[in-house]
Amino acid sequence: MTQPSPSALHTSTLTSLTLLARGKVRDNYAVGDDRILMVASDRLSAFDVIMGEPIPGKGVLLTQMALFWFDKLGHICPNHLTGQDPESVVSAEEAAQVRGRSMLVQRLKPIPVEAVVRGYLAGSGWKEYQESQAVCGVALPAGLTNAAQLPTPIYTPAAKAEAGEHDENITFERTVEMIGLDLATRIRDLSIAIYQEAAAIALTKGMIIADTKFEFGLAPDGTLVLMDEVLTPDSSRYWPVEGYAAALAAGENPPSYDKQFVRDWLEQAQVNGKPWNKTAPSPRLPQSVIENTAAKYREALERLTT
Repeated sequence: MTQPSPSALHTSTLTSLTLLARGKVRDNYAVGDDRILMVASDRLSAFDVIMGEPIPGKGVLLTQMALFWFDKLGHICPNHLTGQDPESVVSAEEAAQVRGRSMLVQRLKPIPVEAVVRGYLAGSGWKEYQESQAVCGVALPAGLTNAAQLPTPIYTPAAKAEAGEHDENITFERTVEMIGLDLATRIRDLSIAIYQEAAAIALTKGMIIADTKFEFGLAPDGTLVLMDEVLTPDSSRYWPVEGYAAALAAGENPPSYDKQFVRDWLEQAQVNGKPWNKTAPSPRLPQSVIENTAAKYREALERLTT
């Protein structure tokens, strides 16, 4: 397995390829007209604001975890990997920016739906349940508590937002209106099947996948393809099994393998003597928060893959 580089990459600067877009974490470059080089930077976003300080090694860890899951789940659904070496499409001088943190993938027509699956009640799902005893139109039993396991996993899609905006939770019926019944149904059923298999694998490693989101695209021949990242701590809520029961009993969120250290610190952060208003620019992250966050990402990958 590729080890994280000691030097962090906040923003890639490849000149041998044409930049298509910079996301919160990934920089995407065109490779011909049928492939994309996805470079996972070490950027971190919280509350939809990109932090000024990178998390060293994060992009490598995210890429290695995504590749682990693509390998485990390929029998359920095709994915966008080409199998080609990302370093083969950049100049020798640029290889270090790509190494270990990139995927060379098919260029697909993205489907504008975030395919969210929840196996546990947490985050915005818990908030919505408290108000309506439902999540994205899916009715749930009465009496559930924060972090409770759901009787069966539920599909709670979201509409993809423009850059800098929040994705909007929507009903399955709304996805049918957007993309048609056949495609909406296939995405829902595939997403639940992928989640169930991944959750079972993670549980053998002492990790709970509380919820996750998938993205899909259409290949030129109409094949439905799993794309982007998959089951990383940036797209999924991972909890260690050993902290779960105590947190559930206390009605609290279990400790998670993600950027919670950053979120917790930002909630208390001051800018010019006032609480940060969660808009750019972000406060400067202290080294202890950067190191703790990097350690959580490393621990998640190591638990899964060893």
